[in-house]
Amino acid sequence: MTGTLRIEVAGDALFGLDNLPYGVFAPEGGGEFRVGVRFGDSVVDLAVLLDDSTFARPTLNAFLAQGPARWREVRDRVRERLGGDIPTAAAHAVDAVRLRLPVAIGDYVDFYASIDHATNLGRLLRPDGEPLLPNWRHLPVGYHGRAGTVVVSGTEIVRPRGQRRTPSGTPEFGPSQRLDIEAELGFVVGVGSELGRPIPVDDFAAHVFGVALVNDWSARDIQGWEYQPLGPFLGKSFATSMSAWVTPLAALEQARVPLPGQEPEPLPYLRERESWGLDLDLAVHWNGELVASPPYRRMYWSPAQMLAHMTVNGASTQPGDLYASGTISGPEREQRGSFMELSWGGSEPIDVGGTKRTFLEDGDEVAISATAPGPGGGRIGLGEVRGRILPAR
Repeated sequence: MTGTLRIEVAGDALFGLDNLPYGVFAPEGGGEFRVGVRFGDSVVDLAVLLDDSTFARPTLNAFLAQGPARWREVRDRVRERLGGDIPTAAAHAVDAVRLRLPVAIGDYVDFYASIDHATNLGRLLRPDGEPLLPNWRHLPVGYHGRAGTVVVSGTEIVRPRGQRRTPSGTPEFGPSQRLDIEAELGFVVGVGSELGRPIPVDDFAAHVFGVALVNDWSARDIQGWEYQPLGPFLGKSFATSMSAWVTPLAALEQARVPLPGQEPEPLPYLRERESWGLDLDLAVHWNGELVASPPYRRMYWSPAQMLAHMTVNGASTQPGDLYASGTISGPEREQRGSFMELSWGGSEPIDVGGTKRTFLEDGDEVAISATAPGPGGGRIGLGEVRGRILPAR
């Protein structure tokens, strides 16, 4: 295909020049996977647009490893090229491509950074005690997840099986009956770090490339039986869904806000000179119906603090690593980012399409989307993360 075209995108589009998230795609009719950016309703092939073989690869990892100066250079070039005519061969309709996981993930860590979520779960699980455990305000609590079961948005999720507690105290084995979601924001590492060299909290933007929405599916009944004393395992590791689109930090400058406040003051290695709070509005749809609108701006721990804590013991990182915020929740019921919280442990059913519901049933589909402030009072969109539940096998 030869010739040129111009992609016309409205000034208020969620995927305009101020956004340009990265993904990995292949034409629906066949062909190799390669790197592109989302521009309006099109995916633009960067290998063709920029004549650069870095992008003729099936993951973003090689580009991520090149660092912030290169990220800025490419973003500037893409914005300039998309302001005019581009090769016809570079443009593909977004509904005519296949999307895959945009990064090869070596390590995945999940945090627990929302004070509203942690307080809600504390009240549910320890109704007679303090909702927050003694360490919670001193460090970003997290656990190592299973990178091999992080899947791209749209992948169907098989209901997990495992051990569940029974009233008799003797466990039974079977499909999870309390299958849940966790609406989260993921952070994609670009430049890695050496073993034994922690990443300072103010070096966050030198190492993290961008963000992607995450749904960390959770089997609450399996988790509730197994997690003491070592934490999440089979109740989490069966699947974590990630958006096909990674929004670069450069697109989120207008979304930066101060953290809500931390008391007591964190230890020195967690003190940021400039806060990396982010003003993002999420939307959780259950079978097409909006059931929650979690606000990321209320998160207690920032992604810079999470990265600093994750590496302070000398743990290394590498391009493509993913770490996630943990469930994003706010103080109001309609702001809760998990069905465990929305239904208050199953005791307060939610109305979904005229039916009272608590946890996920087979055939249910959940879609999580988000927007953030952009330049000039506009909004930019984060690529959604979607998944449908299949029966246990």
